[in-house]
Amino acid sequence: RATAGCGRPRLRRRRRARTRTARRSRTGLHPHPDTAGHPRPWSPAATLRYPRFAVPPGPLLHRQHVAAVPELTEEAREGAFSNFPLSQNTINLLKARGVKYLFPVQVKTFQPIYDGKDLIAQARTGTGKTFSFAIPLTEKLQNDSQDERRGRSPKVLVLVPTRELAIQVAKDFKNLTRKLSVACFYGGTPYKAQFDLLKSGIDILVGTPGRIKDHIQNSKLDLSNVKHVVLDEVDHMLDMGFAEQVEEILGFAYKKGSENSPQTLLFSATCPRWVYDVAKKYMKDEYEQVDLIGKKTQRTATTVEHLAIQCRSSQRAEVLGDIIQVYSGSHGRTIVFCETKKEANELALNSALKQEAQSLHGDIPQKQREVTLKGFRNGVFEVLIATNVAARGLDIPEVDLVIQCSPPKDVDSYIHRSGRTGRAGRTGICICFYQRREEDLLKQVEQKAGITFRRIGVPSATDIIKASSDDAKKCLDAVPPSAIDYFRQSARELIEEKGAVDALAAALAHISGASSIQQRSLLNSTAGFVTMVLQCSIEMRSMSYAWRGLKEQLGEEIDGKISPILWGGGVVVLVCVCVCVQFYVLGYAFGKKMSLYLCIHLLL
Repeated sequence: RATAGCGRPRLRRRRRARTRTARRSRTGLHPHPDTAGHPRPWSPAATLRYPRFAVPPGPLLHRQHVAAVPELTEEAREGAFSNFPLSQNTINLLKARGVKYLFPVQVKTFQPIYDGKDLIAQARTGTGKTFSFAIPLTEKLQNDSQDERRGRSPKVLVLVPTRELAIQVAKDFKNLTRKLSVACFYGGTPYKAQFDLLKSGIDILVGTPGRIKDHIQNSKLDLSNVKHVVLDEVDHMLDMGFAEQVEEILGFAYKKGSENSPQTLLFSATCPRWVYDVAKKYMKDEYEQVDLIGKKTQRTATTVEHLAIQCRSSQRAEVLGDIIQVYSGSHGRTIVFCETKKEANELALNSALKQEAQSLHGDIPQKQREVTLKGFRNGVFEVLIATNVAARGLDIPEVDLVIQCSPPKDVDSYIHRSGRTGRAGRTGICICFYQRREEDLLKQVEQKAGITFRRIGVPSATDIIKASSDDAKKCLDAVPPSAIDYFRQSARELIEEKGAVDALAAALAHISGASSIQQRSLLNSTAGFVTMVLQCSIEMRSMSYAWRGLKEQLGEEIDGKISPILWGGGVVVLVCVCVCVQFYVLGYAFGKKMSLYLCIHLLL
């Protein structure tokens, strides 16, 4: 009996030791500490000594693996959801949208908005300005005692300049709450559905000034209970086009001499000085100002690369297809901005554009505009050709390329247009066409937007072929194996007839739509010309020296075959010459002084 009694404590000690060993192995630690008493990591030797407790190493098993996990960035730490009074429902809805933390502009504006302060915020395009006011306002309304009566008037009024932006802002609000009623009013849609929403009751109203004003004049909309007013794209809202309507609408929400005026929130990527002066009439004496651009010279998104291509207006439609093919491909999304509705329609219908395109402008019925935008978002077609209707605020995911058919006279328009790409941290490219007479406009955009255009030539035939081949390969990868079996016999016949390489090359050319490629000048996009480099071993003091050298070596008849020369000057000078395709040679030496060779890429 004594022997049995002595065995039980020993057995318990062994069991505790085994449990401790197993627990330490699961956490990646050796069962016994080192001589200094510090814990040791589990090692291969420990696996041999304690095989029954060995755990297959996982990504977070060993200490060295834990240390290898990348740390959160400073931006992610500041924007962590735990830093803000957000409900779990809101956090879950944000995560469902792919939002892991608040962006800098949202971090800076959350607390002032949540505390009820008036605010003016300026931040670059694509940085999340809509969520900056949508998140704190929905959270604040949900925390307050909710009014669920039928026919209740809105507590939040958001005014935006375009119908498309109104739809998007309303959608962002709806994605943040399941408790509040969100309505979107804009022109071009039936009144009856909007009357029904007003009868049911609205918490958040998003709309364009024209339709909101109509409802007020018809005594259908009551703004006396509005607690929060938001003007998105405020520089456009307070400009001459909307200023009178906006002032009339806000007159029904703001009571003269009352201290209970609504909270006023103004947002835009561009806020000229006059905006602050005009906005003061709607804001309290003490208001917050958040400026994430400040005195920094670059006012556009830092993730966008800006390129400029000299191109005649007559060549623009044909060049457009090649540029989209090289810089975006058949699988990317591109937005092309035009100055007029007529130009947008002509480009969309131009047969020279290889990609499927649709136009978007103010003359298109609202229902069709919504269908067009939805199709572009869903990838039904790749190219959207638009006027300024699509320039402001629209958040279309994965737009790889923005093309502006000419430098806009208003620099703010360039900033907003280029901001349709490079959004939410993604990179993008913005290309601006210009003619020689528009060089001053281009320099004005550079100076006021704080950017530098990289001047390039149109894509060469080599660039187009490479991009087309890459696209065709992607198309081949997408073909399911089951479909390939149906074409094996035809493939064998083609190989026997044309040879494997020629048959596949012809198929790739047809798939990519590059069966006919036209050579163009890299200097001015003229069809049928190529750009060549004239190099001289001695200093050229003028362009006439280059012309004289070319005529001496190639004959007087070259006058009609060479376009104007771009001359730089110097001891060893590169002169870019555009010569007819039938005339050019890959390389030609003029004795010891001059040599002429083909230019593949052009950087000015």
